[in-house]
Amino acid sequence: MRILFFLLVPLFSFAQTVTIEQVVETWKADKVLYNSTFAFCVMDAISGEIIKEHNSHVSVIPASTLKVVTTGAALGTLGKFYRYDTRIYFTGSFDKATGVLNGDIIIRGSGDPTLNSELFKNKKDSTDVTYKWAEILSQKGLKELKGKIIADASCYEQHIPANWIWGDISNYFGVAPCGLSFSDNLYSIIFESKETGSKATIIDVKPKYKSITLVHDDDVKAAGKEDDAYVTGDPFGNKKRVKGTIPPNKKELEVRAALPDPALLCAEFLETSLNTLGIKTPSLCAQSNYDSENTDIKKEKVLIHSHFSSALEKIVYYTNLTSNNLFCETLLKTIGKGSNYSGIDKTKDYWKNKGLDVSELYMVDGNGLSRANTVTTHFEASLLQKMYNDSLLFKPFYNSLPQAGLSGSMKNIGKGTFIEKNMHAKTGYISRARGYCGYVKTKAGKDLTFSVLFNNYNCNPSEMKGKIETFLVALADL
Repeated sequence: MRILFFLLVPLFSFAQTVTIEQVVETWKADKVLYNSTFAFCVMDAISGEIIKEHNSHVSVIPASTLKVVTTGAALGTLGKFYRYDTRIYFTGSFDKATGVLNGDIIIRGSGDPTLNSELFKNKKDSTDVTYKWAEILSQKGLKELKGKIIADASCYEQHIPANWIWGDISNYFGVAPCGLSFSDNLYSIIFESKETGSKATIIDVKPKYKSITLVHDDDVKAAGKEDDAYVTGDPFGNKKRVKGTIPPNKKELEVRAALPDPALLCAEFLETSLNTLGIKTPSLCAQSNYDSENTDIKKEKVLIHSHFSSALEKIVYYTNLTSNNLFCETLLKTIGKGSNYSGIDKTKDYWKNKGLDVSELYMVDGNGLSRANTVTTHFEASLLQKMYNDSLLFKPFYNSLPQAGLSGSMKNIGKGTFIEKNMHAKTGYISRARGYCGYVKTKAGKDLTFSVLFNNYNCNPSEMKGKIETFLVALADL
């Protein structure tokens, strides 16, 4: 009978009723999972009673499921209506009669990760935010700037988590937070490829800096069907290395990389916007600042305009829905008033005060990119249970989690099964670590919280996704 059972395992389909116990036995018998660690915890969302569990107090790598820890704490500590405030100041003297500013324009960042972000641009009006600022300055009477445009990002320490790996830093998903983030802190390297095996060529870089040149040492070949190119280099330097492969015979293929100095690009965009409106500026007057003791930013200044971000609940929505590492890491720094380390301490304190055992949580970042992060599935399921019972925070938090069969990284999970539309979950994936945590409404009408995490499996990511999907579908029968 035991042999027959294992022969039937691959024949399981979502049309059949498969129990959690059967799924677990299948995992235990699977050769590609033999050396892996897996854990799960399922709780009653109201009472916190554990319904099912396996290794639920074992520390495992959470990948992006860690984002529920950070986004939940951000909503709880900052409030769902919190808004970032980017301020524009004049220093020196401004002659209203002539429109001449004998001083500097300072753009004072507060960490807003959404500034000029593609996710937050109005689809009917994609105008750069700097052009809108330039229009406001023009309305104030500005006709000529004699000084500098200083993009002040000093509200945040300039820091990359020490445990991020070299192969992640400088890529689109390894973007560092900035006190004055701009355009998602990303730029595009445009490649052209020809026949398989030939070297791909960089034909453009967008956007371009005015005052610095980004240098790319590229060794990208035309091969395969997927974009498998990656960028390495000093995250704050202008020299990058691009390696890997892109599909052959592409006229324009974008490889997205992290901007080394987002604040500088913001200042340069404002310079261009002012010039477009006929406002004179010195050539190359834009510069960035990351030093809170800089004398230029300490000068007496006059507030000209405040730009407010969308409310935090909308930022959390896009953070979890799109698994945005920049947004999440920025929230952590905001909790910590500009410090990654302080953000981690305050996040853990928040959950400790909610009654969670933070010895089950080890954080080195807020978004889960590092493999040094660990958590227990018991902690994640418990956190979700706490959020479920928080009448103020649950709705914006729950709505931010991708919905099975419909949205985000859950769009293709559970289609045609009961969990479609009845499960909201945060997904997580980095190399050899995959997991899900969230909420499910069962066929019996119960609301459950769950966390399931796998580490160090020996199959490809899509296969692992399928193996866990069987578990997720089975949750509906509890």
